[in-house]
Amino acid sequence: MTETGILNDRRLRSLIASDAIRGLSPFEEGQVQPASVDLRLGTTAYRLRASFLPGTGHTVRDRLDSDVVMHRLDLSEGAVLETGCVYLAPLQESLKLPAGISAAMNPKSSTGRLDVFTRVIADHAAAFDQAPEGYEGPLYVEICPRTFSILARPGDRLVQARLRAGGRQPGRELTVSVDLKGKGSGPIGFRARRHAGLIDLKRVGGHDPSIFWEPIPAGDGRLVLDPGEFYILASREAVEIPLGEAAEMAPIAPEIGEFRAHYAGFFDPGFGVESIGGKGGRAVLEVRGHDVPFILEHGQPVAKLVFEPMTDLPERPYGTAGSHYQAQHLKLAKHFAPI
Repeated sequence: MTETGILNDRRLRSLIASDAIRGLSPFEEGQVQPASVDLRLGTTAYRLRASFLPGTGHTVRDRLDSDVVMHRLDLSEGAVLETGCVYLAPLQESLKLPAGISAAMNPKSSTGRLDVFTRVIADHAAAFDQAPEGYEGPLYVEICPRTFSILARPGDRLVQARLRAGGRQPGRELTVSVDLKGKGSGPIGFRARRHAGLIDLKRVGGHDPSIFWEPIPAGDGRLVLDPGEFYILASREAVEIPLGEAAEMAPIAPEIGEFRAHYAGFFDPGFGVESIGGKGGRAVLEVRGHDVPFILEHGQPVAKLVFEPMTDLPERPYGTAGSHYQAQHLKLAKHFAPI
């Protein structure tokens, strides 16, 4: 299709075969997505005093001194990452990017829906979630559980990387608004319960949603966001990502500043496409209120999808290999039993 754009699954596998994307252990089934590759936790995590960026001329390891690191955790048998704490974990994947290829990272959908804040850090980085063209070196993920503490182990996938040929090429945009009326008698959203217990990242479908979430019933099309609280809502619009494009969710009006409506922002080609079972799929919105109570109205614009071209069509579009979120409406993370 084009020599610039987002790399598809075939090209990602080619980069893995050439050691441009390296893993400490063999890559696993499903790790390569239609337009991204999942990144896995290693065997160690560090409890940090505070977040940091290494900056030009410094590696991440250079910064892991006694002034920053409070203690080290062994993830081999599983370790609890507690709410409100900041951790840094080396990832199993490292990069040796060819000239002209850069990488951008983002939380996976399930990570955002658990209210786990993550950012990937590369050596010499002056910004999070970026690896520049030609980058060679390790990757680390900063992890901060905001509402639920999590039980993490080596191999858990909290973040993903999207690789680009050429610079970022934002194209058309789609405004996304919030649905606060819903359909039928079901809830229009969920509000996270604080102090609800531990989420085991390996237990897909194994957690009782009623313990962790409070359903929000349909009302008059308004919802007051309480400061510091976390909500799962859905878009009013159906979303479709054509096979020749990928998309990323971005703020529509960051100057509002009273809430954040996205954490995990990558949408792969094939999401919402009718021919592969995605008809009517909505964008699920991870929403956090900020400094003051704020009233959301039904149909209020809250985010936008920014589309970019793919270099090639994906060999296995989103949904063809099975997905927890194809054709979704209002849906919690895959770790919870269906409601």
